[in-house]
Amino acid sequence: QVRLVESGGGLVQPGTSLRLSCAALGVTLDEYTIGWVRQVPGKEIEAVSCISRGDSSTYYPDSVKGRFTISRDNAKNTVYLQMHNLKPEDTAAYTCAAHGGPASCEVALFDSWGQGIDVTVSS
Repeated sequence: QVRLVESGGGLVQPGTSLRLSCAALGVTLDEYTIGWVRQVPGKEIEAVSCISRGDSSTYYPDSVKGRFTISRDNAKNTVYLQMHNLKPEDTAAYTCAAHGGPASCEVALFDSWGQGIDVTVSS
């Protein structure tokens, strides 16, 4: 398993930006497909972004497409989720996750998880 540590969450106003970081410890992050998922109590987990191992192809659902960008800094062994134009409905616990399989953002494939970090979008 991969140990993942998130940072960067917090309380922000609607329309503003926030960047989440996911650092990997003890492994080389570009050998894994990394995803950011979010969960609101009572709702299903939603994968909001993934970057695949190998070709670094990315995935975004329609709910965040054009507002969220995932990227990887191999030198820092860190994956980032840049979020722009945040909306109250983006409020959730965000977690980064990893799997070593082929490029897929299927939540069930992730087998390593960070501890999660809260993002609250409110005026």
